[in-house]
Amino acid sequence: MLVGGGIMSATVGMLLTKLEPSWKIVMYERLGAVAQESSNGWNNAGTGHSALCEPNYTPSKGDSVDATKAVTVNENFQLSRQYWSYLAKEGLLQNPSEFINVTPHMTFVHGDDQLDWCRKRFEVLKEEPLFKGMQYSEDPAQMAEWAPLMMKDRDPNEKCGMTYVPYGTDCDFGELTKGLTKAFMQKGGNLLLFHTVTALKKQKDGKWLLTVKKNDLGCGQTKVRAKFVFVGAGGWALPLLQKSGIPEIRGFMGFPISGEFLVCQNPEVAAQHPNKVYGKAAIGAPPMSVPHLDARIIGGKKMVLFGPFAGFSPRYLKTGSLMDLFRSIRLHNIIPAAAAGLQNLDLTKYLAKQLAASKRAKFAELQEFVPTAKEHDWTIITAGQRVQIMKKDPKKVGILQFGTEVVSAADGSIAGLLGASPGASTAVQVGLDVLRKCFEKDGTFAKWEPTIKEMIPSFGTKLSNDPDFAAQLQGDSASALGIK
Repeated sequence: MLVGGGIMSATVGMLLTKLEPSWKIVMYERLGAVAQESSNGWNNAGTGHSALCEPNYTPSKGDSVDATKAVTVNENFQLSRQYWSYLAKEGLLQNPSEFINVTPHMTFVHGDDQLDWCRKRFEVLKEEPLFKGMQYSEDPAQMAEWAPLMMKDRDPNEKCGMTYVPYGTDCDFGELTKGLTKAFMQKGGNLLLFHTVTALKKQKDGKWLLTVKKNDLGCGQTKVRAKFVFVGAGGWALPLLQKSGIPEIRGFMGFPISGEFLVCQNPEVAAQHPNKVYGKAAIGAPPMSVPHLDARIIGGKKMVLFGPFAGFSPRYLKTGSLMDLFRSIRLHNIIPAAAAGLQNLDLTKYLAKQLAASKRAKFAELQEFVPTAKEHDWTIITAGQRVQIMKKDPKKVGILQFGTEVVSAADGSIAGLLGASPGASTAVQVGLDVLRKCFEKDGTFAKWEPTIKEMIPSFGTKLSNDPDFAAQLQGDSASALGIK
């Protein structure tokens, strides 16, 4: 049983159709189509994350920077690329250009402190096999060639610099999810729309009894038994795992953060910015609020997005209830959540400042990236909900965790994904983590490993330790996906 019709359920479902083709696998989605929440192109802030340009993956460490997280994220993204290319070769993803396209990735900095950090970051990353070919420049002419929209009419006295990676990608995870779901059904999986899982109860025989509300003219709900349940329901995963009653979910709480983007659909402007450009986050800002000017292709249309601007809504889904946050409060999670909040007062101040920001103030932030921006070219939209993890911590009572975490029952019968970022780009790694946690004890996962290696050649290895193998696999996946 797969709960939710997003990128994670589609990925786990597709993996299982290959690993266990005899299994009956059903995906339940409460809306009228898949990929309508965080997986939708309009709702996900980051696309094609491979740590080529995101500053929060390379924090300062003494006189250098720590690239550990960046390398890990890139390794994970390579698994996704290899899996997608496998599906493309098998004819299961027939039009890769609908969801992935070449888009150079860049990091933009200005001011002496940021320039110093960026130079150090470049010196570390250029030695990493998965970052081979990264360039750095502080030359206005070179930067104008890379990012003409950003450098046009910029103050010539402004100190700024950029890194540039020509082989980055833009991914529309909404389109990818649709493609994966079609392939899932082609391989025998069943998708049921307008079906909402409202309750889960463990039976004496170890199976789960799910109560499913359906929009039909009959009884309105049904009961379904499942041996294994994966909750890939985005922000709604926390309430569902709470309803399951598994002890592993105790102490977990979710803090919802909404966001806004400025969008430019003027083709003349979009043509001047073919890149993804990330800047440094403001002090106190959460990692998902790193400002970025993104070339995007959504629904086949080229555009530019800038943001995100943080907001607040108690909903756990964009189409959720205003009571979501309050209904998730339990005696076991309220103290860890309060402790996490007290330790992150900078975030509270940042959110308050963002909520109070006017449209003019947001446009002024855009002008730091695009000096020639014209207000009539840009529209403000509300993006999807992100539910950050707050959980127990033995040292700090409670912590706010920026990242994702797989929570599973001890017997492996149910698992769910909590948190946000780096999100969909690492969906394959997360899917494999889910399967490992739930099917390792009985030896099933070990039985699957040869098939996984067939689909994902670098599984179980580190490409960063084998430059030749890394180059080979990157070339193979680029060819299969048409992103040379």
